[in-house]
Amino acid sequence: MKKQKISPPQLGELKPQDFFLDDEALYQDGFLKDSDQSYTTCHNLIIQESQLKNIQLVNSRLERFQAANVIFDKCDLSNCELLGASFHQVEFRQCKLTGANFAESYLRDCRFVDCLADYASFSNSNLKNVAFNDCRLKETDFYDLTWKALELNGCELTRSNWLHTTLNKLNLSSCDFEAISISPEQLRGLVVNPAQALIIAAGLGLVIE
Repeated sequence: MKKQKISPPQLGELKPQDFFLDDEALYQDGFLKDSDQSYTTCHNLIIQESQLKNIQLVNSRLERFQAANVIFDKCDLSNCELLGASFHQVEFRQCKLTGANFAESYLRDCRFVDCLADYASFSNSNLKNVAFNDCRLKETDFYDLTWKALELNGCELTRSNWLHTTLNKLNLSSCDFEAISISPEQLRGLVVNPAQALIIAAGLGLVIE
């Protein structure tokens, strides 16, 4: 593995050309800032113990990507392909994740804070101790999700897809949605507020007078 270790510089010291994606690369102990890596394809990239700020990964493809103890701050991962990635103790802060594909990924001890993630996909992923706080998740795909200790606080979930996902003890009561897709047989134990219950009931075909 080509090991590209970056010592933590002071804010603003790291130049964009100092950071580039490559197959089999390992980045660790770095502060990576203001670099456009859009439309890049690489395999087996690992980033550890680092902070990425204002990094552009639009339409990039990161196959078998791993991130551990990493902060993504104001990064743009729109339409980024992260199929089967692994995230451990990772935080996304005010990131743009529109259309990002996290399908079949593993996320452990992760946080998404104030992120825009419309049309993103977490289908067939495995989430443990993951929180979405104040995120926009319109038409986001949580299809066939396996989860434990999943939190959604103050999120926009209109037309999000939760089909074939067990909803027992999932609390959506602080979130907003005008419509939502869920499997009736998986509905038991879902925590919602009265207005949300009416929306769900109408979506299941009940006539409420």
